[in-house]
Amino acid sequence: MTELPVADPSMPPARRTRKPDWLRVKAPVGQTFSETRKLMRELSLNTVCEEAACPNIGECWSKKHATVMILGDVCTRACAFCNVKTGMPRTVDASEPQHVADAAAKLGLEHIVVTSVDRDDLPDGGASQFVKVIEALRSTTPDTTIEILTPDFRNKARAAVESIVEARPDVYNHNLETVPRLYPTIRPGARYYASLRLLEDVKAHDPSIFTKSGIMLGLGEERMEVHQVMDDMRSADIDFLTMGQYLQPTPKHAKVADFVSPQAFDAYAGIARAKGFLLVASSPLTRSSYHAGDDFERLRAAREERLARA
Repeated sequence: MTELPVADPSMPPARRTRKPDWLRVKAPVGQTFSETRKLMRELSLNTVCEEAACPNIGECWSKKHATVMILGDVCTRACAFCNVKTGMPRTVDASEPQHVADAAAKLGLEHIVVTSVDRDDLPDGGASQFVKVIEALRSTTPDTTIEILTPDFRNKARAAVESIVEARPDVYNHNLETVPRLYPTIRPGARYYASLRLLEDVKAHDPSIFTKSGIMLGLGEERMEVHQVMDDMRSADIDFLTMGQYLQPTPKHAKVADFVSPQAFDAYAGIARAKGFLLVASSPLTRSSYHAGDDFERLRAAREERLARA
């Protein structure tokens, strides 16, 4: 088993207030970046790139990659790590699915990631809007592969998730975010095992759909807790694991407990691969949709290789 770097016991735990060098990124600039932002404004679309203050927005938007956030920009929950606004959301926009498809067409996307705010106010949690977006994309840009990153649809009928699965996205992503012990403070509106069951149900309903989940490091989790999350994910037959550094978006959000080194991320990745994930993306700047298109191609190749060996 790959061992993680062990800290010098004579040194205090890392409690940095300034970002280390490996987390510093260039400010977003350039014509393509501006064109991507303009298109999102013209089509009245929100992006998690902006709302969640993603550090990779400059790189992704300069390559015409954007993660569209449907169902508005106001969330019904208040997770301690998330920068998206909390409150009472507006009425669902009926034109939104076609606007997403139009954006995919104008950007020439080969792969699109669609996520949303939590909509606990809606009877189905917003599942029907995901279905309509998938249908609009299939109709408008049939060659575009589709990755969705959904909420947990907690306290909603199982049919909500099944309706999305039946619309057949290529990748179904739902993030566990952190270890179970930290849920009451970091993700109080969710339940760890409910999220695991959601992904397990997706795979049981349609094994051909890739399942994906991610966690943030640096919130105070212990090494063995991360290993246990990996085991829980594999028990749910999750194909793809992402791990990235948590960054505190504002002083009101959960504090960073420590900045995890790139070497530790590499070591975690080695352990995850040994546990049987088809694909692992693990680095300080990794986010759910970072390099999603390239990763999808790697996922397909990894599945074909595994089937060939079987």
